[in-house]
Amino acid sequence: MTALTFQLARNAFGKLVLTDAEGATHVGITPVRAFPMSAPDDGVSLVSPDGHELAWIDRLSTLPAPVRQLLDEELAVREFSPTVLAIQEVSTFSTPSTWTVDTDRGRTQFVLKSEDDIRRLGNGRLLISSGQGLYFSVKDVAALDKHSKKLLERFL
Repeated sequence: MTALTFQLARNAFGKLVLTDAEGATHVGITPVRAFPMSAPDDGVSLVSPDGHELAWIDRLSTLPAPVRQLLDEELAVREFSPTVLAIQEVSTFSTPSTWTVDTDRGRTQFVLKSEDDIRRLGNGRLLISSGQGLYFSVKDVAALDKHSKKLLERFL
């Protein structure tokens, strides 16, 4: 485990507070993964509210448990991405279209603005960006039911 050059805590308002090696405090820190899909444990930047990087973490697994827990909690909120289990309906086969899907969080609808909003990630995985800015993941296209695959094929 590497020695930290900063301290991390949550204030009374729930915001992350970073105290750097010089003792300066920075409130409202946002952790940002460098490679959220391909290497989620590698490369996390701690960014100030004005967008400046204040600290870099090579590997989350090297952090002390309390710091790791704070970052995991914050990243989970930031990276909320429901998993699509089935596609029930698509309003039209041109875009924009409204999709009705079953996810691991329940049934929902979203607007697909363009076919370009469906990204292939490899190994049968997809990332779908909704018109509302939320990302939906498909863990394995081959594991979807026949109806879902048929609807999805029109957009791939």
